[in-house]
Amino acid sequence: MKLKTRKYDVANYLDSDEMISVYLDAAFESGDTSRIAEALGDVARARGMTKIAKATGLAREQLYKTLSAEGKPELSTVLKVLAAFGGGLKSSFPHASARRTPRRAKAESHSGKSRRVA
Repeated sequence: MKLKTRKYDVANYLDSDEMISVYLDAAFESGDTSRIAEALGDVARARGMTKIAKATGLAREQLYKTLSAEGKPELSTVLKVLAAFGGGLKSSFPHASARRTPRRAKAESHSGKSRRVA
């Protein structure tokens, strides 16, 4: 009896918003742009590349090429794809009021009032 195997495809396991969120978070945390592009491609395949292409206004073939380990997607493409997934980018910086630098605190104490920077 011959053993049959199939190629592993992570897209087959990205079947919930929670799983997709964890997967993309790990890719972004890696800081590896190739890994991020590949992860976006995996999620796009899991959601349906044709559907994502229509939502972004980009060609399906272009998305397959761009959202691969060899691809170099532009930020505008990444934002369009994330929006098509129903997500987006969000910073994780601490709130400004909770984080005052010593220099800023010193400047505020000298002026008697805090300045607002636009």
